[in-house]
Amino acid sequence: MRTSPSSSPPPTAGDVFALIRDGNADTRAEVGRITGLSRTAIAARITALQSLGLVSEREEAPSTGGRPPARLRFDADAGVVLAVAIGRSRTQLGVCTLAGDALVTSEIDQEIGIGPDDLMPDVAKRLDALLHELGRAPAEVRGVGLCIPGTVDIDRGCSLDSPIMNGWDGIPLAPYLAKLTEAPILLDNDANVIVLSERRGHRERFDNVLLIKASTGLGGGIVAGGTLQRGALGAAGEFGHTKTPAAVGVPCRCGDTGCLEAIAGGWALVRALQQQGRSVGHIRDVVDLALSGDPEAKRLIRESGRQIGEVLAAAINLLNPDALVIGGDMAKAYDTFVAGLRETVYGNATALATRELQILPTTHGDQSGVIGSAALVLEQVLSARAIDRALQG
Repeated sequence: MRTSPSSSPPPTAGDVFALIRDGNADTRAEVGRITGLSRTAIAARITALQSLGLVSEREEAPSTGGRPPARLRFDADAGVVLAVAIGRSRTQLGVCTLAGDALVTSEIDQEIGIGPDDLMPDVAKRLDALLHELGRAPAEVRGVGLCIPGTVDIDRGCSLDSPIMNGWDGIPLAPYLAKLTEAPILLDNDANVIVLSERRGHRERFDNVLLIKASTGLGGGIVAGGTLQRGALGAAGEFGHTKTPAAVGVPCRCGDTGCLEAIAGGWALVRALQQQGRSVGHIRDVVDLALSGDPEAKRLIRESGRQIGEVLAAAINLLNPDALVIGGDMAKAYDTFVAGLRETVYGNATALATRELQILPTTHGDQSGVIGSAALVLEQVLSARAIDRALQG
């Protein structure tokens, strides 16, 4: 980040905040060493950040002699963000610190097929109740992050194409929460935010990550070169409706036939057990049976992993990720699911693409959607550019 007068503008207060937030500098001397800023310039930027309540110097760092330098600290309690992970039959909610840690979480078990007009008012009420439970005022909310299965229009804040969320396409969600807060409200695909949830997890070690979310539906999130890839129309990672020979002629809920999801998605596994007369209503029921040792449930989950691996092998060859991260409800039966996945990924992808590939569970497990939705909004409202705008306004 060190600059010279002839190369680029000097680092801003937002740039200094990014160093402190990410743990790359915790004293003024370190800020100076990294940025090349003068003591006066550093003091001005630290004072500005303190005016926003985002940085403090309350602690002391070890010193080799003389007066110990004050330690700069990102104040993650200077506000909160709200997080909402909307699913087909369950919506998870949370209030998180500015570091992305959940302070309190809650769930809404909803009817399958419920629309936004019925669900979103309950979401707003529950978020308000969680804020009240923590004693936090709406003015302390820095932003709201939401996620939903399927392709999302991030500019309009609405679902574009979600076969498992009937009635949600084209309806902006921010207006439902407008009375709760005036802070930014952002929406993205569920697999994308789960990848974002790994900011302090596997993404700390890996710049190239392919994530799959195997739940009722199937979706993927892609980080390449450290950057989330959404694609030209926001449809990157939607591998669930890839045609596969094993599904030829099998009807899919998207209205087509032959999709991977029609044989490997959670709803397909539920259907298979129901056709056998088993009492299951959701993929979580199938997972519970597998974890209890039910041989047919285990077979179905392993076979789902195999079929998904057949399709993902091509993505492994194309993207050459460091890590393949497994999320979603089926990840709870991780060993069974991944046993099938490994079989076909390693059997079909090239030796070079898989030589150092690591297959891992999500860092945050069942809370990945909530943590990721918080990360979605934090990456915007705490960006260097956003901090500089706040100081100018």
